[in-house]
Parts: sequence; C-alpha cells; structure tokens
Amino acid sequence: MPDIDPHIPGDEHIKHTPLTILSKLSPYSGLILAVVLVILFLIKQNILEAFLLRRLYTTKYTLLSDRDRRGFLNHHIAGGTKLLILIVGVYPFIDVAFRYAQLGDRFAPHSKVTLGDVLVVCTQVLCGMYIFELIYRVKVSPIATMHHLGTILVGEAAVAISLDLSREKNATIEFILCTVWGAFDIICELLPHIAIILYRLRPTHHLFLSRLFRFAAISTFFGTICETFVIFYLFGSLWPQWQIAFKIVTPLLHCAFSATQLHGSWIFWKMWKRQEKLLAEKLEEGDEE
Repeated sequence: MPDIDPHIPGDEHIKHTPLTILSKLSPYSGLILAVVLVILFLIKQNILEAFLLRRLYTTKYTLLSDRDRRGFLNHHIAGGTKLLILIVGVYPFIDVAFRYAQLGDRFAPHSKVTLGDVLVVCTQVLCGMYIFELIYRVKVSPIATMHHLGTILVGEAAVAISLDLSREKNATIEFILCTVWGAFDIICELLPHIAIILYRLRPTHHLFLSRLFRFAAISTFFGTICETFVIFYLFGSLWPQWQIAFKIVTPLLHCAFSATQLHGSWIFWKMWKRQEKLLAEKLEEGDEE
C-alpha cells in the first residue's frame, strides 16, 4: 500500500488517497447487514416492546395509537443506533477523511481491526437501521422514504463497487465521500429523534417544545449548509480524479439528500410555530380566567 506523507493536510490528503480495498469485510457486507437487522429485531421484540418502554414511560407509551407507538419505538432505535455509530466511527472517519490515515491502518495498536473495517461495519449498521424503519413503521412520508432508500442504495453501492478495483477507479474516494454524507446525516438527525421523543412525553409543555423545535429547525438547516460546503469542497478538490459518471451523479445525489434534510427543517419550523401558537392561546385563556 502506498504511503501518504503524514504532513499532507486536509484536502491534499484525500487527493493522494490510494486506490485500495476498503476492508477485508467488504465481501461479507451482506452478512453484516443481515446480522444488524436480526439484532435490531431482537432489541425491538425482547427489550423495547417486551418491557423497557412500558416501564420507562408507563401510560405515556401504552396509550399511544399503534402508529404513534411504532414511531416512538423507532425513534429510540434510530437515535440509539446513530449515537452508537457516532461514538464508534468518529475516530476512524475523521482520521481517514480529514487527517493522515488510510483505510488499511489499524484501529488500535496491535489490533487486527482496521479503520476500514470499522467504517464498513458502521455503513451496514446505518443502512440496516433505515431498512428496519422502512419495514417497521406504519407510514413513512414520501420525503423520508426517498432519503432512506437513497442512503441505503448509495451506501451499499459504495461498498459493492470497491470489490472490483480494476474497473472502479474512484471506489475508495467515493466511499470516503459517502462517509462524509453519513456523518452529517447522523449529526443532523440525532437531535430530531430526541425532539420527537420529548414531544410524545411532554405534549403540553408548549414553551419547552417551541424552543426545542426552533433549535432543531435551525441546527438541521445550518447542518445541511455546512454539509453542502464540505461535500462540494472535497468533490471539487478531487475533480480531476472523478470518472464522468461520478461527476454527474454525485451532485444530483447530494441535491436530493439536501432537499430531504431541508424539508425536515421546514417540518420542525412548522412545529415550532404551532407550539408558539398553542402557548399564546394558553396564556390568553389564563388571562381570561
């Protein structure tokens, strides 16, 4: 594997990333995905539905409709999964995408696990979480459906094309770019999961919810702006290396992902304004009394 000068910074580092296999686990990504789905099912079936959510939230959970109960449970699954990916994957992601490491470098001293191994597993966990949501929830909005399907297909394709490096000359840098998408996706959507959970638990706390939804709307909006800047900065810095297909498809995919994230910001903006309206009505009723 070619060495990279450890003094090469940022975008210069990713420009010199060698074409290499992502991980020795890449051929087994389908098996990893299946294991992830099995684990999520067991957690849902034997822990969350069996006793944990009932004990934690009592009637606030049991009195929900079937549709809301499924959504409530799914936000716990999605939020917990993304938090786990963030904790496990933050070090290899930053080291490979923005510092000096290569995918084949060791995750820890004297470890057989590489940074690429961790990132490939995190990719399968994220895709598995979205597959679980699409299957488990009663209804998923068209915007969320497009976002989830796009994430699943792009993530799996990024791993699949790395199995044929003789034809796919952009496989490594495409995977790294996908990890940037995934990182922003996890960071931007972690707070919304928490916000919806708190909304179900404290539906009458209009002041608290208005502030929470306002922060969620603003943070997701600016997160999307920052993501766009970083993605196109890296994409542009690698422009001479991209094959024509990636030069066309990558901006289109990013625009689609950004549209879904901005739609989420719009939803939270409307929820923020609705809570402000309910708070004003509550204050008016108090004055009248």
